[in-house]
Amino acid sequence: MSALAITGMGVVSPTGQSPDQHWSSVMEGRSGIRPIGRFDAASYPVRVAGQVEDYVARGSMPSRFIRETDRFTQMGLSAADAALQDAALDPAELPEYAVAVVTASSSGGTEFGQKEMERLYQHGPSWVSPYQSIAWFYAATSGQISIRHGAKGPAGVLCAEQAGGLDAVALARRLVRDEVKAAVVGGTDASLCPYGLTAQLTSRRLSTVNEPERAYRPFDASASGYVPGEGGAMLIVESVDEARRRGARIHGTVLGHAAGFDPAPWTGRPSALRRTMERALDDAGIGPRDVDVVFADGMAVPADDADEAAAIGQVFGGGGVAVTVPKALTGRLHAGGGGLDLVTALLAMRHGRVPHTAATTDVPGSYDLDLVLDEPRRHPIRHALVLARGHGGFVSAVVLGA
Repeated sequence: MSALAITGMGVVSPTGQSPDQHWSSVMEGRSGIRPIGRFDAASYPVRVAGQVEDYVARGSMPSRFIRETDRFTQMGLSAADAALQDAALDPAELPEYAVAVVTASSSGGTEFGQKEMERLYQHGPSWVSPYQSIAWFYAATSGQISIRHGAKGPAGVLCAEQAGGLDAVALARRLVRDEVKAAVVGGTDASLCPYGLTAQLTSRRLSTVNEPERAYRPFDASASGYVPGEGGAMLIVESVDEARRRGARIHGTVLGHAAGFDPAPWTGRPSALRRTMERALDDAGIGPRDVDVVFADGMAVPADDADEAAAIGQVFGGGGVAVTVPKALTGRLHAGGGGLDLVTALLAMRHGRVPHTAATTDVPGSYDLDLVLDEPRRHPIRHALVLARGHGGFVSAVVLGA
């Protein structure tokens, strides 16, 4: 499959509300993980999260969008607006069905739904907003972006948790090859509300360490689980030929992708990570030695970290490639995390800097990883591999080219 040009980036994340702000935070190790402030979390075992502070949708979009949508969709709209502006692409100037929209979501409009359920139980059905029927829906962001920008091409949503943000790019890649000129693609999630956090606790993978600087430590000997977060990123993708025809700036290219699914734990079969990485490299037409950095999934659950470290070692050789987990500064953004990792990898290529894994200090020797610690590492990057795993067994890998 041919390469796909990335010509626009938009970010709404705990580390900043633009690519430049996000990159500055990543380089300085400035964390967006802090005590939960969106509701009183004192009675919850998890009391810290990656939060997008000072995000205000009002004024940047019509008031009716705000009444009709959840926070995760509003963040998606903001990031899509910024990505389209960055790409200097106006869907209205292209043929009617030339722009697709593909997003990822893992929880839908959780906060919107909680508020409407409270109204239902406290006051009765007449108090429930008519927009409840659509605002909770996983595909709400795709639909609202399409409406806002008149993008009438194919629209879809991927529900594969953290892996969904990468799988969405793969679907957009096929659409650009076969049907459309460009696509708005990415993911956002925002489930930092009592209902959303309670649902996440069932995974039993969340860290209950309530000191922000110690709560989420991927590949660390003291890793105790991950921290939830909100936000994500949107990208504009188009064929390399189309981008060059428009004179667009190309941030990087999508060269390869593969997806897999982990077997049930009781089967004793190995995870799908190794095979997924190998297939993504085959799709990109490159070998392990061509990869300069791996943006790891970094669950910060000891068993999962050990599995991922082993798979990376099997593909690249022990310590054979630089590895980083910049999401240690944001928490896991669920469907928003894959897109944000892609943006971080693209910025790393531009600046020739591999971000460090800010919170991790003690990597077990058995992992045999060249995990970048303490500070960013100067290193030219031609190719980057981005990994993501989603709750339930989803696995995805994307190969980016400079």
